[in-house]
Amino acid sequence: MVKPLTFKGDPKKPKKRKRAEATEGQDAHVDDDSKRQLKAAKAAADAADKDPAAAATEDDSWVLADVVSDVSGPVMFVLPSDPPCALACDPAGKVFAMPIENIIDGNPSTAEPHDVRQVWVANRIVGTEHFRFKGHHGKYLSCDKIGILSATSEAVSALESFTLLPTPDTPGTFQLQTLRDTFISVRDAKPSTSNNKPPEIRGDETSITFHTTLRVRMQARFKPRRKDGGGSGGGTAGREEKTHISRRELEEAAGRKLNDDEVRMLRRARREGNYREALLDIKVKSKHDKWG
Repeated sequence: MVKPLTFKGDPKKPKKRKRAEATEGQDAHVDDDSKRQLKAAKAAADAADKDPAAAATEDDSWVLADVVSDVSGPVMFVLPSDPPCALACDPAGKVFAMPIENIIDGNPSTAEPHDVRQVWVANRIVGTEHFRFKGHHGKYLSCDKIGILSATSEAVSALESFTLLPTPDTPGTFQLQTLRDTFISVRDAKPSTSNNKPPEIRGDETSITFHTTLRVRMQARFKPRRKDGGGSGGGTAGREEKTHISRRELEEAAGRKLNDDEVRMLRRARREGNYREALLDIKVKSKHDKWG
């Protein structure tokens, strides 16, 4: 067999064996990277268990605001309508009532947003007791002089400023008041024209009624942690409450490893007061899985 001519300075072709060795080296490098990533993820999980406060900053579940000082960050206004609706706005700035899909047994205290249009970012205006609420499209909630709501303003004036007032004798609910001392209210659609039409929202109610009483749902990581004697405002403001429980503590209580959904469910149950029942359900399910 005649070999092809070669010249001095021509690049040498690598042998097959060397190529195979190089490939094996690359695979080993990828495996090492994967191992390092897994190790880093495990270390982060362990750190979260050891430092609940740090883990709490990443909690994306939704809880009720108990007092005005709780309200901060992304919020959802649950309106006093039947069925429960949320205050929402579309990209054009139209404000309307959107039916809530993420809710348990129609209980407004369990509502969570299923659409970004239901989410507002709450910020207290510096040096005042007033709030501004920015929609998903970057514009602020506004109420004009005749009570029409919109979300088309990029700046904050008196029309975009609101006060949250705790509802007398009804802890955990609020009145959303304009600077003209009127209240945001929900009015059911007229029976003759309803056809499953959502209720109307206005801002010209002059007195506190059931139709002006709403709940505020917020992300758990923005809710302040309280200690005994901390702050005023009544309700649960003076109660010490552990707002976060580590995954390790939950697994020890359940007697087995938990998946992410189970951890979230137990943490939510702990905040909402039905932790023991939820934990019992998991233990019963574990026995059924073992013997079934």
